[in-house]
Amino acid sequence: MAPAARCLPALVGSVRAGFPSPAEDLGAQAIDLTQVLITHPQATFLLRARGTSMVEAGIFDNDILVVNRALQPRHRHIVVGVGECEFTVKTFTRPPAGIRLQAANPAFADIVPVPGQSLEIWGVVTAAIRQFVA
Repeated sequence: MAPAARCLPALVGSVRAGFPSPAEDLGAQAIDLTQVLITHPQATFLLRARGTSMVEAGIFDNDILVVNRALQPRHRHIVVGVGECEFTVKTFTRPPAGIRLQAANPAFADIVPVPGQSLEIWGVVTAAIRQFVA
């Protein structure tokens, strides 16, 4: 028996977030969010953000983060790091001496590993998904 076909939402155009404009062509086309958001399926994971340390980067409590472990982190990428057996999401920076995981909320301290402290970059955040209405 063949698997049931997936019903995908249609992408009907774009919408301005400023002043209203006349409607664009409403020709609908199916959009598969997996294809849009995931470039390395075997290395991509979804994690739920907890806390407010990244609000100024647009990541809020309860957002779903798309994390790609196949990407190498670059300066200013948002990453998931793990240190002291705890996961965190921060902005990856490379100052002249070492690395820094920078919070995007002034109420939170940055993470600067000291000699002997383990800190691993677990993956690069490629997208955040926020649900407005449950």
